[in-house]
Amino acid sequence: MRRLTRPSRFWEILAVVIVKPLSLLLVGRDWRHGERVPRQGGVIIATNHLSWTDPVLLAHFLYDHGRWPVILAKSALFKVPLLGRAVRALCAVPVERGSSEAARSLHESAQRLKEGGAILFYPEGTCTRDPDLWPMVGKTGVARLALQSGAQVIPVAHWGAHELLPYGEKRPRLFPRKTFHLSVGPPVDLSRYADRPPHADVLREATADIMAAVTAQLAELRGEKAPETPYDPARQ
Repeated sequence: MRRLTRPSRFWEILAVVIVKPLSLLLVGRDWRHGERVPRQGGVIIATNHLSWTDPVLLAHFLYDHGRWPVILAKSALFKVPLLGRAVRALCAVPVERGSSEAARSLHESAQRLKEGGAILFYPEGTCTRDPDLWPMVGKTGVARLALQSGAQVIPVAHWGAHELLPYGEKRPRLFPRKTFHLSVGPPVDLSRYADRPPHADVLREATADIMAAVTAQLAELRGEKAPETPYDPARQ
C-alpha cells in the first residue's frame, strides 16, 4: 500500500521521465537557495502563481531537492479521462473552489503533512491578476493549514514561467528559450499566532505575512521594489 505523500514507483518514474527532460528542454534554470527546502518532514511550500506551466517547473525543482510535491489541483482536472487518473495517482489533492467542499482539501492536506509530505500551495488560488504580475492578496487556507498543523511554511517565488506560457494563452512561446528563475526564502515566522484562536483576523494577518515573504523573494529575483499594497481582486 503506497504512502499518501508519494506515488507508486511506476507513476513516479513515468512522471520523472516525462517532466524532467521537458523542463530542461523548455527553460534554463536559475535556482537560488535550494538548501532552504527541508529534506524531511511535513512542510508547506507557499508560492506565487503566474502560468499554467509553473506547477510542472516547480515540481522539477522540488524533486531535484529531495521532495515529492503534493499539489493542490482544481477538482475539474480529476474528472478528465486519463488525465484525472494520472493526477490522482501522482498524489495531487483535489480542490473544490468556491464550495463548502473546499475544507476537504485542507483536511486531506493536513493528513499528507502528518505523513511527512511537502504540500505545494498557491495561496492566491489562481494566477495573479496584478497588472505587473506581483502576488495578490492571498486566501486564508494556507494560514489555516499552517496554524492547525504546526508545519513550517517555506516561501518560494519564481519568475519566467509566464514568458513561456502567459496566463490565458494555449500556445507556448518556445523561442527564444526562457529562463525559470526561482528563489527559496527562510521559513515564515508565524510564532506570534501560535496561542491565538484562528479567527478571521488572525488568519488574514498570518496569510499576509506568508504572502509578504513570497513577495520579498520575488522582488529579489526581479531586482525591483514590490508594491506596498498587494493587488486585491475583490476590490477591483
